[in-house]
Amino acid sequence: MFFLNGFIMAKIKKVVLAYSGGLDTSVILQWLVEIYDCEVVTFTADIGQGEELEPARAKAKKMGVKEIFIDDLKEEFVRDFVFPMFRANTIYEGEYLLGTSIARPLIAKRQIEIANKVGADAVAHGATGKGNDQVRFEMGYYALKPDVKVIAPWREWDLSSREKLMSYAAKHGIPVEMKRGKKSPYSMDANLLHISYEGGILEDPWKEPEASMWRWSVAPEKAPNKPTYIELTYKKGDIAAINGKAMSPATVLAALNKIGGANGIGRTDIVENRYVGMKSRGAYETPGGTIMLKAHRAIESITLDREVAHLKDDLMPRYAALIYNGYWWSPERRMLQTMIDASQETVNGTVRLKLYKGNVIVVGRKSDSDSLFDATIATFEEDKGAYNQKDAEGFIKLNALRMRIAAKRRRKK
Repeated sequence: MFFLNGFIMAKIKKVVLAYSGGLDTSVILQWLVEIYDCEVVTFTADIGQGEELEPARAKAKKMGVKEIFIDDLKEEFVRDFVFPMFRANTIYEGEYLLGTSIARPLIAKRQIEIANKVGADAVAHGATGKGNDQVRFEMGYYALKPDVKVIAPWREWDLSSREKLMSYAAKHGIPVEMKRGKKSPYSMDANLLHISYEGGILEDPWKEPEASMWRWSVAPEKAPNKPTYIELTYKKGDIAAINGKAMSPATVLAALNKIGGANGIGRTDIVENRYVGMKSRGAYETPGGTIMLKAHRAIESITLDREVAHLKDDLMPRYAALIYNGYWWSPERRMLQTMIDASQETVNGTVRLKLYKGNVIVVGRKSDSDSLFDATIATFEEDKGAYNQKDAEGFIKLNALRMRIAAKRRRKK
């Protein structure tokens, strides 16, 4: 037992820290050793951030960490988290493709697996006490290991600003990467689905992000003057090939990020409503996800029954909120996922897209095995008796009956 901020705290022997190697988690690593006097095991998930990984390993080793886990989870991330989410055409508050939200359940899952493997009695994360990530991480921890101890430094320490973190880092000799010579680095989160940016100039919702901030995409106005055409092949609601070439889930998303970014696709600047109650401004780059959302709706438009499609649309905002708010491991999300996945059995075929200066334009869709589009019925030309237009009269009158009754009653008054 020991005291922290006037509270009696249980002794922690070993903690698994979700570690990026950035400013926040590097400070947390040092702080855990200093305050809790415990062994720290670092875990860095390779979910597409690339160049951040080896510096994280080197920095953790330099700071005295003995057990360092850097796991390549890119395929699992896209296959088991991103693709299932996109089967629902998920988008939060009309704009956010949940790039940060969908990564947290996987990180929490792997932290618990490592904790069980190394005999750790606690887990820790770098999410602030103001944000959603603390909820997402900890809901996952408790769902997967109910009695685990959770350390959330931002709720315990007094390092309440970027400047204080920088000062602490300097005092303890923790190296910090400076972004393009700025006084303080952006708070960034990168994975194969997106990059998010917070802090600095972005804390003023009126100011436009600096052009130099964006990393994955060219500005739409600077994108090529010639459109790029691509074809995406779907199997049971997931992309299985690009331009006829079969690819794994992670390879698909990486390729779409590259193609989309080159055509100025995927930038978003939003003020969102956090689960903890405040509004927050963030900028996001999600080129591959932006393409996937448009294309998936296109293939569903010819392969899904109308009422199935509409039911999915009705439930999507609730599903999106569950993911945004950290309920990936909840029974209600699993229940919805079962229904969503069942709807995708017939979502097979190919979508053709035109990518041009930030726009994703559907120019074709087909399904040889599951198309519900019947040209003989839909045609404006002679259909040779495939559809009797007189049948529409009874359908209309039946659906208008309640309104006709109400109108007659109003006339009697």
